[in-house]
Amino acid sequence: MPKIRPISWLQLEKVFLAAGFEFARQEGSHRAYKKAGISRPIVIPTYDEVPVSIIRTNLKTAGISRDEYFQLLQQQ
Repeated sequence: MPKIRPISWLQLEKVFLAAGFEFARQEGSHRAYKKAGISRPIVIPTYDEVPVSIIRTNLKTAGISRDEYFQLLQQQ
């Protein structure tokens, strides 16, 4: 299985939009996304490269497995 690597915020946004999340708000350089059934919003910083730790935290919060993440990433 490939490693999770830093990606741009635009790519990460597409992954979460494909998973059914909707843009909720933006505060400074951080964009929040929500989805029914998920208690906390997913926050994506608008960085050129989003660190792996943030990607993993967001995947855990969203309940998206590593396999699902790579499938959603390939759909782009």
